[in-house]
Amino acid sequence: MSDSTPKRIHTLSVLVNNQPGVLMRISQVFARRGFNMDSVVVSEGRDPKFSRMTIGISGDPSRLDQIIKQVTKLVDVIHCFEHTKADAVAKELLLVKFLAGPKERTDALNIIDHFAGKTVDLTPTSMVAMIVGNSSKVDAALSMFTSQFDVIETVRTGKVVMARGEQAT
Repeated sequence: MSDSTPKRIHTLSVLVNNQPGVLMRISQVFARRGFNMDSVVVSEGRDPKFSRMTIGISGDPSRLDQIIKQVTKLVDVIHCFEHTKADAVAKELLLVKFLAGPKERTDALNIIDHFAGKTVDLTPTSMVAMIVGNSSKVDAALSMFTSQFDVIETVRTGKVVMARGEQAT
């Protein structure tokens, strides 16, 4: 994939036994196959014996099926699926801290409102906004903040996914 080719992020949902070292073994499979982990979200499941990993990866799409099979074969991996917009709901969270004094707050609040976000911190000179949505919404909100304000820092969760309907994630 050349640098000019848009990067396609594949979203994988991996159910694993909640054991030390599982993420390391999974990341080694991706690294050996030339895939980059662009985002990782891990949390304990409803049953604390299991954890759910949502992993955003980029790499050669023709090798994706192979890597999913290799991850599934790992000890402590219950299953590994790729999810798309068609079969899953995907959301991301952005926290953005930026300089905004009293004169800039109305503009900041308009952007936050437009993206259905929330103000989660406010000081006399800065604000922290929280935006939740799909990746393109989060990207658009971040673009608005960076073009109009002095952004101090940003934190993004990466995608979390849940399969639609009764299908397991």
